[in-house]
Amino acid sequence: MKYIYIYICVINLLTFLIFGIDKYKSKKNYYRISEKSLFFFCFIGGGIGGFIGMYIFRHKTKKWYFNFLVPVSVILGFYGWYYIYKALIKN
Repeated sequence: MKYIYIYICVINLLTFLIFGIDKYKSKKNYYRISEKSLFFFCFIGGGIGGFIGMYIFRHKTKKWYFNFLVPVSVILGFYGWYYIYKALIKN
């Protein structure tokens, strides 16, 4: 159970940082992190970090699909972690 909490914290921090790095790269006209990669990190458990990163860094907030899919990843993440938690409690 402890490892799940560590994973959630690490993946959300990593996703937050990736949004910040991509924003920095966009300002400097450097090679960017793909939108597919940003969504990937959101959907493997980093939705909260991605959501916070979007608004802290003001990054991808004008794209309707980010405003829709990142909160969806948060909701799906909560459901997913809830069912994993319930499965571990039963065992």
